[in-house]
Amino acid sequence: MKILRSVIAACAVVFFVCFTSFTAITGQEQPGQESRGFAAAKQLEGRWVREEGGYMLVLQDFKADGSMKAFYFNPREINVHEANWKFEDERLILYVELRDVNYPGSNYSLMYRASKDVLWGSYYQAVQKQTLDVNFVRGE
Repeated sequence: MKILRSVIAACAVVFFVCFTSFTAITGQEQPGQESRGFAAAKQLEGRWVREEGGYMLVLQDFKADGSMKAFYFNPREINVHEANWKFEDERLILYVELRDVNYPGSNYSLMYRASKDVLWGSYYQAVQKQTLDVNFVRGE
């Protein structure tokens, strides 16, 4: 029994040394939640059209720090005051706030649903103080 424990302990030490040496040599670690989130976010770049109403959201220039550029059209361009993303609990979440005539702080809170390739969530219409459920699909 004592020999078995010694063999198991030696194998554990060898595994640990090999793993840490491989990581040090390659300079890479297993992808963490942050890098997985950034890779997923980058895939959202492009045009998204709201299913009801034809409003368009254009997403670009995702950065690892959670920033991104967003443009919103209804059908004319509406000023986007703030746009950001985060990856939390294996979910990609977007926030886009509008500030323009008739859009004083209206905002979208959206999550990406990969299985259906849609952005879904809520739209807060600030003038009417009303929240609506919304979906965006990829546009052309």
